[in-house]
Amino acid sequence: MSINVLLVDDEAVDLEWLRRRVLASGLDITVVGTVSSGFNALKVMEEERVDIILSDIRMPIMTGTEFARRAKVVNPKTKIVFISGHEDFSYAKEAIEINASGYLLKPVEDKDLYEMLGSLCAKMEQEREQDRSYIEALSLVNKELLLRWFEEGRTDPAEPHLRSHLTSLLQKGSAAAIVEIDDLEWKMRDLPEEEVRNRTRQITDMIKAFVEEAKLGTLIAVQHTRFVILAALSQENFLHQLEELVGKVAEKSPYTVTVGVGRYAQEETGLHESYQQAQAALSAKWLLGKNRLIRDTTESLPRGTPGAFLEQTVDRLLEAIIQYDLVAIDDHLLELFTKDLPAAGKKDVYGLIIRITSKLHADLQQQNENLYELLQWESHQPDILFQFETVHDILSWLRRRFFELSEQLYVKRQRQKRKLIDEIMRYVEENLEKKITLKEVAVHFDFTPNYLGYLFKEEYGLPFSEYVNERKTNRVTELLSDPTLKIYEIADRMGYKNIIYFNRQFKQITGMTPGEYRKKNKI
Repeated sequence: MSINVLLVDDEAVDLEWLRRRVLASGLDITVVGTVSSGFNALKVMEEERVDIILSDIRMPIMTGTEFARRAKVVNPKTKIVFISGHEDFSYAKEAIEINASGYLLKPVEDKDLYEMLGSLCAKMEQEREQDRSYIEALSLVNKELLLRWFEEGRTDPAEPHLRSHLTSLLQKGSAAAIVEIDDLEWKMRDLPEEEVRNRTRQITDMIKAFVEEAKLGTLIAVQHTRFVILAALSQENFLHQLEELVGKVAEKSPYTVTVGVGRYAQEETGLHESYQQAQAALSAKWLLGKNRLIRDTTESLPRGTPGAFLEQTVDRLLEAIIQYDLVAIDDHLLELFTKDLPAAGKKDVYGLIIRITSKLHADLQQQNENLYELLQWESHQPDILFQFETVHDILSWLRRRFFELSEQLYVKRQRQKRKLIDEIMRYVEENLEKKITLKEVAVHFDFTPNYLGYLFKEEYGLPFSEYVNERKTNRVTELLSDPTLKIYEIADRMGYKNIIYFNRQFKQITGMTPGEYRKKNKI
């Protein structure tokens, strides 16, 4: 693997001169950046792996030594070489204090530069070999034994041949992290077997390459979707790199990973506990969500058992579904899955879902509706529920289905209302020449007069009585167009027993009496 070098100097000419000479060294070196300030150099370090830094020691705003201190925080293993003139030699003491790897005086001779680079490259390669040997020290058998030791409920001492590895690992402290690929099973369920293998291998290789490049520590594959990492970095750097892993997988692949991590330990029992803590943290993905690093969950998990007010909340949920109130549906679902949700795990959540859907189904049956038919569920416990990895996924799925249910019921009601109004209007047309009252029509259609009157006005926009008068008047104008019919005959035919009331009613609507209407229209 090539050695990555970063060059830092506020003088553009010196920087280009240095770049050309470094590339001409004949060593396996890649210049990943040439920058004119410590600030820009730190940005490069956030994006690239930097093994060696050659930096001018005297720069404005941020000196080389100040930059070096910050660079060591980003990557403690980076080798830093300062370049300065004789008058800056007072900086040498600071360079020694921050453990610089070398010091070159201007003007730098090629011989001195190449000797320094060659020495550092050899040292880097030696360290890499040691890291590789350390990471690969455990055979597959020993990794399996170590995994079994972690899985044991008791904290018995590890096998003697594993203890030397653990002792070395724990000298500077270590922690266990468990990486799980999210949703891999159900996202690939419809793919051909060969495609599943290829995609799984790609994301697995990505995780392994990251662990090796970042020197995270010992990697143990638990299964094709889960890996254990035993930290070989300081706590701060380990957590930072795990966050980087989560972000990189989400950025570079169509999948995500969730990482549970335990506390740092310096002895076997503590590391065993760290693994249990990592497992507990990862299991909290169910409640806290995926595509993230999860550490301490003790303050995050909901407590308690399904609330005593669950029945009332489901009643309010049903009312919101019937009223087509999507905001209220969401509010009540959140209430059910936060306030009333137990922390025990999936079984409890499935139990809660069954209680909710069973009650909704029973309440809808009283309205001659079937929840499972409306949602087209093949059974009362659809298999898809058991494929979700987090409660957020289930909540999102239920939200979509209940929105869909609410819309279906709304559309169905609108069709039923429209059909009822059409039937009422047809009834009115068929009985225009009779006396028609809201009470009589309500009895005919088996509704209360108040509800039918409200429904008719809501759908048609006119009170029922005004609609009837309007339709009767239209029929009267049709009859008035027949000159063979007398006005009193028309009034009698239309159910008016009082000719004066008939005239007044017609004039109130048209602005003229029946006789005036005929005169105007020359009938």
